[in-house]
Amino acid sequence: MNSTLMILARHGATAANLSRPYVLQGQGVDLPLDPLGIEQAEALKKELQKDPISASYCSPLLRAKDTAERASRPHGLTPVVVPAITEANAGLWEGKSWDDVGRDWPEHRRLHDEDPATHGYPGGETFLDVRDRVVPAFEKLAAQHRGQTILVVAHNVVNRAALAHWLGLPIRYSRKLPQNNAAFNLLVFEESKTRVHTINVNKHLSGLLPPE
Repeated sequence: MNSTLMILARHGATAANLSRPYVLQGQGVDLPLDPLGIEQAEALKKELQKDPISASYCSPLLRAKDTAERASRPHGLTPVVVPAITEANAGLWEGKSWDDVGRDWPEHRRLHDEDPATHGYPGGETFLDVRDRVVPAFEKLAAQHRGQTILVVAHNVVNRAALAHWLGLPIRYSRKLPQNNAAFNLLVFEESKTRVHTINVNKHLSGLLPPE
C-alpha cells in the first residue's frame, strides 16, 4: 500500500474564536486554548485514540501545538512542528474583529469577502499565498509516510485553502468549506493524486460547538 492517510485537524477554540463578533487571529495572535477548546481537543483525542497513527505534526502556534499534543498522547507521539503550515498572515487585521474591519476597511472587506484568493489581508497574505505555502508542505509530509496514517493539526484558512486545491475548487470559494474547531478531514495521498475522503468530521464535538 503506497497511499498515506492524513487526518488533517483544526485546532481547538481560543478566546478569539469564541468572541462575537469573531476576532481574527493569524500568525501574530498566539493565544492558548480556551477551556472549551481544551474540551474540544480532549474530545478529538478520544475520537482518534484507536486509529493507527504513526506520526504527528502541527503548526508552531500554541493553539495547534496544544491540540496536537493532547490528540497524540494515546499514541505515544510528540508532535513535530512544521513552520510552513502556520496560519495565514492577517496583516493589519490581526486581533481585529470583523466589525472593526468592516468599519475601518469597508472596501477592502468587501473585496476580501468576494475573493480572498486575490484580495487578501492588507499587509498580509492572500488565500492563494497560503495555498502555495501549505500544499507543498502537506504533500511532503504525506510522501514521507507512505503506507501510514498521520495526524496534522493546522488552522482554518490553511485547511480551507488546501482542501479547495485538492478538490479542484477555485480558491476564492474556499471559505465555503466548513472547518469547526477540533474537527478533522480525511485525505488519501497516492503517488499521482490526492483524494479528499471526508470534510469537517465533528460528531465527537456534540455539545462542544458554540453557535455561529
